[in-house]
Amino acid sequence: MKYLLDTHLLLIGSVEKTAMPRKAAELIDVPGNEFLFSAASLWEVAIKFGQGKADFTVDPEQLRRRLIRTGLTEVHITSEQAMYVSRLPPIHKDPFDRLLIAQATVEGIILLTSDRIVAEYPGPIQRV
Repeated sequence: MKYLLDTHLLLIGSVEKTAMPRKAAELIDVPGNEFLFSAASLWEVAIKFGQGKADFTVDPEQLRRRLIRTGLTEVHITSEQAMYVSRLPPIHKDPFDRLLIAQATVEGIILLTSDRIVAEYPGPIQRV
């Protein structure tokens, strides 16, 4: 299975792997599962890191290098994904989360999230 990690899970996993939710850690241990990260997540981290937000202390350039070094594949943002955002119900206002949902849907991959609001969307989303 292919799983797109949301920004929160990427940050948790990059700082302290033992802090990952148990369900996410179990999926990581399954042979054959492939994990991806979105350019949108790095965009969000870069913006909030630059603003000095307390929850975003990881340098986005170092984060990207670490993700690639550990074998995660980057999902680039396409115009098809961007346009799909307009089809999503107005459950959540966060533009980064909405783009992640659109990417997972358009690309046919499962979005892993610990966010209960994101998990309310229809589509390939799994809350961990």
